[in-house]
Amino acid sequence: MDPHTALWKQLWDHDPNGLLVLDEQMQIVVVNPAFCRMFRSPPETLLGRPAASIIDELDDFRHALATGHKVMGPKREYPRHELFARALTFAVPGERLVAGIFVDLTAEWKQEKEIAALRHEAVQEVRQVVDKQMRVAQEIAGLLGEATAETKVSLLHLLELLGKEKH
Repeated sequence: MDPHTALWKQLWDHDPNGLLVLDEQMQIVVVNPAFCRMFRSPPETLLGRPAASIIDELDDFRHALATGHKVMGPKREYPRHELFARALTFAVPGERLVAGIFVDLTAEWKQEKEIAALRHEAVQEVRQVVDKQMRVAQEIAGLLGEATAETKVSLLHLLELLGKEKH
């Protein structure tokens, strides 16, 4: 094996991004170890299979193959594989093949979900505290209103009594 081939093999095997190559019929032709880890399947179970059996959305691959343009796909969730990733797809020059480079965003996605859950929980707690404070304030206002009314009645009664004593 020439040194360049050995270098490319090492890069292929150690690239943290999932690499996938499909033919015109959207059959899996080549995968690298990172893709196999991401999609939790050994290469021998992937090769020759329809890509649709692993990846639900193939429009970007078809578009890249048909137009020759690179397509940066949106971030997508692959729930069956507990994966969240983004793929760059492109036609392989001089071949009737299309390739995809999958960037695993699962860790960041899980962290964002955890932060969102914490924010939601914090908002709920703040609402509960505010609601409790409002109930307490209303109770205090009610008690003050009662006390004020009772005081007024007592004072008016006292004024009435004092007024009667003058005469």
